Amino acid sequence: MSTQDDSSSVILVSNDGFQFIVRKSAATAKSPAIRSMLDKRSNFTEAIENKIVFQNMSAPILEKVCQYFYYFEKYKGCVDVPEPDFISPELALELLFVADFLDC
Repeated sequence: MSTQDDSSSVILVSNDGFQFIVRKSAATAKSPAIRSMLDKRSNFTEAIENKIVFQNMSAPILEKVCQYFYYFEKYKGCVDVPEPDFISPELALELLFVADFLDC
């Protein structure tokens, strides 16, 4: 799949094949790793195809990551930020590993 340079969204794919279409501004605002992967100057396959496949993330985990990207974008710069209500204790440890991987 090839997209235009000014595409405003990116496709994130889990290791079980689920695709999440996310605003590029949300995905790159918090994660330097994703920002680097999507940098057109890098000539990475991800930047060319505008699609990132995460072999280490299941759909439920990637869904929470996407939700966090939008949460961060919504509350960026705010003083009174509510606790995210979409992170369950069962997923917390795995999400910590993913946050470390994505550098966010």
